Amino acid sequence: MGNLIHSTAIIDPEADLADSVRVGAHAVIGPQVSVGEDTEIGAGAQIGGYSRIGKGNRIFPQACVGFEPQDLKFGGGETWLEIGDRNVFREFVTIHRGTENGGAVTTIGDDNLFMAYSHVAHDCHVGCRTIFSNAGTLAGHVEIQDDATLGAFSAVHQFCRVGRYAYIGGFSVITRDALPWVKTVGQKPLCYGVNTIGLERKGFDKATIERLQSAMRILLRSGLNTTNAVKKLREELGGDAEIDFLIDFVESSKRGVITAIPGRRGGRGGVS
Repeated sequence: MGNLIHSTAIIDPEADLADSVRVGAHAVIGPQVSVGEDTEIGAGAQIGGYSRIGKGNRIFPQACVGFEPQDLKFGGGETWLEIGDRNVFREFVTIHRGTENGGAVTTIGDDNLFMAYSHVAHDCHVGCRTIFSNAGTLAGHVEIQDDATLGAFSAVHQFCRVGRYAYIGGFSVITRDALPWVKTVGQKPLCYGVNTIGLERKGFDKATIERLQSAMRILLRSGLNTTNAVKKLREELGGDAEIDFLIDFVESSKRGVITAIPGRRGGRGGVS
């Protein structure tokens, strides 16, 4: 194990590192940290707090993982960061653990890519296979569902959700829930239809994509309020797994969903 850890790295004796973990020069790892097999921690990276990190992750130089949340209400309690397997955290990424009143844990799934300077705040829950472009930023208590993409310099307001396979354009400001399957773009965000190219790349067939396009025409362009649009969705397209997920996403929204489209700003907030 000594051959895998640089002589200048500072590792607390209480930290739990698998034998195959590699640690670069001047990295710092705190006492409550556990790191799984085949994870690589780059030069100058710092991992602190109560942090459980899975297998095969790559933490690049100067990343900062597992430290106290930037929340003035945080009381210094035992809160956690839990990271799955095969994630990539590029340079200067910051990931904070949870708060006592927010569930006490920040979670990150498997196979995610966090590009340079991206940030995950306290009590966030990030799924699997997501992409955070450079400086993509989450406030506290945000949920990013599986296979979503967050564009460069975009920001997601606290307590918002970004749905499965959603695409958030660069420099966007998300203050309500961003619909699954959809491209949402802008500082006053608009929906630009189904993320067709992204879904094709993920292996969705033509029939499924066409059903989602039909669903979005009902939800975004029919002129119905959200309650009636969802009712029509259920009557005409319900029973399909993707459509049922969309319906549940809209109906379970607490902040409302983004429904504004080009040429018709404002949209309809949540279920009304």
